[in-house]
Amino acid sequence: MTTNAGVMGKLRTGIWEDNPGLVQLLGLCPLLAVTTTFVNGLGLGIATLVVLTCSNVLVSATRRFIRAEIRIPMYVLIISSLVTCIEMVFMAWFPSLGRSLGIFIPLIVTNCAIVARAEVFASRNSVGASFLDGISMGFGFALLLSAVGVFRELIGQGSIMSRMDLLFGGEPMNGLVLVDGGFLLAILPPGAFISLGLFVAAKNALDRRRHQTNRPMTSNALR
Repeated sequence: MTTNAGVMGKLRTGIWEDNPGLVQLLGLCPLLAVTTTFVNGLGLGIATLVVLTCSNVLVSATRRFIRAEIRIPMYVLIISSLVTCIEMVFMAWFPSLGRSLGIFIPLIVTNCAIVARAEVFASRNSVGASFLDGISMGFGFALLLSAVGVFRELIGQGSIMSRMDLLFGGEPMNGLVLVDGGFLLAILPPGAFISLGLFVAAKNALDRRRHQTNRPMTSNALR
């Protein structure tokens, strides 16, 4: 049985230590393309989280019945079926958000992070462990999408959480407007690369500082 410490450790791995977008640098196409606003990043992040978790569970449950020679096509078939269901959900209940995300919902099928987790983890572990892996990795990716979306929206438009009506319906919402206007580069393609680079640099700096802080403590303990 998985302990609470094990669950928290797995979540920490997916969110920080082995984040698909921040550390493994997988799935960068949607990460860079749709994160012009928080709501876009959150919407695609939730869709990716659901697909990644469900695909992990299905791959793990059927791993004994899938021949090694056709495993990758079978993974893609499972993932594409799930993505089709997600796309239909968006078109039925969140049509405006679906139109805003456009082609990047179907492109979840080609997300390297999902196929990688199916091959590296789900095909070799139990259903429960694969479910937890999907939740942790998917949540880490969704959190990064949302964080980059908030950053780019704030710098590029001077607002936070605008157009939340794409998720909840109703009249268009301007969100929290902090400044009048913004730095246009942040919401253009170059801004996506710069923003991701800043996030990666910040993570590496924090890891380096934490390592330097822990090293003297370890040395003193050994003495």
